Amino acid sequence: MNPIVIIGTGLAGYTLAREFRKLDTETPLVLISADDGAFYSKPMLSNAFAQGKDPAALVNTPADTMAEQLAARVLTQTRVTAIDTAGRTVRTEDDEIGYSKLVLALGADPIRLPLQGHAADLVLSVNDLADYGRFRAALERGGKRVALLGAGLIGCEFANDLAGAGFKVDVVDLAPLPLGRLLPEACGVAIRDALAATGIEWHLGTHVERVERAEGAIELRLANGDTIRADTVLSAVGLRPRVSLAEAAGLAVNRGIEVGRDLETSAPGVFALGDCAEVEGTVLPYIMPIMHAARALAKTLAGETTPVNYPAMPVVVKTPALATVVCPPAPGASGEWRITGETPDLRADFVDAEGKLLGVCLTGEATKQKQAVTRELPSPLA
Repeated sequence: MNPIVIIGTGLAGYTLAREFRKLDTETPLVLISADDGAFYSKPMLSNAFAQGKDPAALVNTPADTMAEQLAARVLTQTRVTAIDTAGRTVRTEDDEIGYSKLVLALGADPIRLPLQGHAADLVLSVNDLADYGRFRAALERGGKRVALLGAGLIGCEFANDLAGAGFKVDVVDLAPLPLGRLLPEACGVAIRDALAATGIEWHLGTHVERVERAEGAIELRLANGDTIRADTVLSAVGLRPRVSLAEAAGLAVNRGIEVGRDLETSAPGVFALGDCAEVEGTVLPYIMPIMHAARALAKTLAGETTPVNYPAMPVVVKTPALATVVCPPAPGASGEWRITGETPDLRADFVDAEGKLLGVCLTGEATKQKQAVTRELPSPLA
C-alpha cells in the first residue's frame, strides 16, 4: 500500500499527522521536510529574544521522536522537486515516492522587498528556526540598534520584543499607522502610542529606498529624506504562500493553492492546508485556521469526507505594551467601524448597514471581552 505523503513539517503538517493517527494507526505515513524536521512553535519566533531563547530552546520535539510518536517516516533535509499527479508520485532530489493521497503543507515565504544599495543583502528575514538563528547571531555580534521594515502583525511583535530586550528600534512602513490592514484608525493610534512609549521610533507613510554600509553601520535612506542608522535590519513585510511546486504540477493556483472546503486541490487525491492554501478564495495565515483544517482533513484522509468549517477566530497580537485582539471583517465587506471606550481601552465593532457585527478589535482592558464577543461573529467562510 502506498503511503499518505505530507510535504511539510511545520504546524500544519505535524498537526495533521497527529490528528490522522488518532483515527488511523495502520495506514503508512510519510512526512517530507526540507529542514531538520524539528517540531517547534513558529509564532514564538517573534517574541523569543527577550525571553533569552536560542533556536535549540524553541524546539519542542526532534524529528526522530516525532517519527516514533506518529509511527511515520520523517524524511529530513529532503527537497521535493516535482509532483506527478497522474502517476501519484513525488520526486525528491534522489528518490521517487508513490502516494495514495498527498497533502501539501508547504507554508509561505517572506515577501522580499526590491531594495537598492550595496548593503541590501544584509537585510534579514525570519521565517523558520534557521532564520531566527541567523538573526539572533546578528543581534549578539554587537550594537543595539535594530531597524524593522514592516509594521504589520509580525513587525509589531518583533519591535515590542526587541524593545523589551533593550534595543533601540526603528520601524518603517508605508502605511500611516501600524497594523493598518487589520485595525481601525483609533486602535492603530493606540498601539502606535503604546509601542512608542517603550522607545520604538516610527517612520510611517514612507519606505526604504536604499540600504548602504556607512561607518560600521547599516544606513537606510528613506523616501521622505530621512536616514536611519542600524546595526541589524529585519524585514517583516508579510508572507506569500508557497505555490511554485503546486503550479509546476498543474494544480490551480491563485494567491494560494486553490482548494474547496474539503481542502482538495484541482487534482484528485491531492490536498493542501495551512499558509499555502487558499480555501474558497480565503487565505488565513494564522494558527486557529490550521488547527480546524487539520482536524477536518484528518477525517477526510481516514475515509470520512469532512468539510472544514471555521468559527470566528480572533487573532491575539503579542504586544505586551498594549494587549490587542482583532477579528477583521472579511475582505471587501461593506460597513463601518464604531468605536467605544477610551484610549487605550477600546472596542471597535465593524458593522454592516443593518447593524450586524462583522468584525471586532479590542485593546487594553477591552480584550477581556474576547470570549463573549467571539460568539457574536460570523465564520470567515460564511
